[in-house]
Amino acid sequence: MGSAAYLILEDGTLLKGESVGSRREVISEIVFNTSMTGYLEVLTDPSYAGQAVVMTYPLIGNYGVSFEDMESSRPWLSAFIAREFSRIPSNFRSEDTIQNFLTRYDIPGISGIDTRALTKTLRNRGTMNGMITTRDYSQEEIRELLPRIKAYRTGDVVSRVSCREKYEFTDSGMNVPWPNLVGSRVELEEEAGNGRRTEKNPAGTADGIISADDPALAGTPIAQKAADEREQAYVRLSEKAARRHLHVAVMDFGMKRNIGRSLVHRGCRVTVYPAWTTADEILAEQPDGIMLSNGPGDPKDCGEIIHQVRKLYESDVPVFAICLGHQLMALAAGGDTYKLKYGHRGGNHPVKDLKTGRVYISSQNHGYAVDEKSLGADVARPAFRNVNDGTNEGMTYLGKNIFTVQFHPEACPGPQDSGYLFDRFVRMMERVKSEKEGD
Repeated sequence: MGSAAYLILEDGTLLKGESVGSRREVISEIVFNTSMTGYLEVLTDPSYAGQAVVMTYPLIGNYGVSFEDMESSRPWLSAFIAREFSRIPSNFRSEDTIQNFLTRYDIPGISGIDTRALTKTLRNRGTMNGMITTRDYSQEEIRELLPRIKAYRTGDVVSRVSCREKYEFTDSGMNVPWPNLVGSRVELEEEAGNGRRTEKNPAGTADGIISADDPALAGTPIAQKAADEREQAYVRLSEKAARRHLHVAVMDFGMKRNIGRSLVHRGCRVTVYPAWTTADEILAEQPDGIMLSNGPGDPKDCGEIIHQVRKLYESDVPVFAICLGHQLMALAAGGDTYKLKYGHRGGNHPVKDLKTGRVYISSQNHGYAVDEKSLGADVARPAFRNVNDGTNEGMTYLGKNIFTVQFHPEACPGPQDSGYLFDRFVRMMERVKSEKEGD
């Protein structure tokens, strides 16, 4: 057994568990995540800066740590809380344990507490601040600490997580694009009028694509054929990408690596800019498109960034925005945002495409939402809606080459349900570029 650790919530609730990782004391916003896997991605997602994450799934760390899966160069959250951390990971890719990972990066962790009860408290009362400590404070000392815990604010976390200087993103990862990234299945079905069941395509899928990774087909000739088709499609995609030469400027508010990888996989040259870069500097590079990344904190704390995003909004350059970028674009266009009671964090949130009626399983990590009614009907229209609570999950801006989403299409919850949005962005850039060259 390790030493004791304590979680003190701002309402005075005291929970006792076991210390894991660093023993330093931190005050943070306490949030919960409902994902059953992907804990390393959670740990290294810059959007969690200033927050301590409670994992609702009771066992964390059972497949260990593979450093290739990190979404940034280091973890950004303040602390990590779970019912139990696996002591013996089982995974051929594992390079370390979750306990060693937390120690390596000086992240405090707590195990052995009732995370179900804690999650219910956060759902009922809303997100609260808390202190994670290994010191056994007396009740009187806890009462004296509560004002300091309540006063905690995440502050300007975007400047903390953003890159320090401009750079070219070249990390394509170890994996080739997945089968349903090839061909943009969903949108191509709609554009070509496909999706119908035929003798050659009994499943009704675009081009009759079968996933080579379907476990039900493992070891069969069908799976091998699908694998061969995937390799051939990858070659075709690579050849097409080599001819594309699209340049995307990414504003890094806390960018996850897979956003850059998703663009690189589609043949884009990606330049990443610090969050405080001016719109004039970005536009002077004449990019074919601009990506506004995810990031942490309250979007209204990003006053100067919003001013620069407004200039990007007024340009003719195609823009695709994710998560915090989605919120900043809404504020720049004259809309409003508000804080959710306990936020959306997990890999199982259903969102509905209001144009097609399709529902996708999405990965989400946000505590704020866009008030879609605050944007005039002549400015933007809702594009996606959260099926659980009806909150806005995306906007399409009228008369502009701009669309934004609150969820994370670069993540893998569905596993690739909404990856087609990157293909939509690519086609938008190609169309605008073609129109300019035609002029």
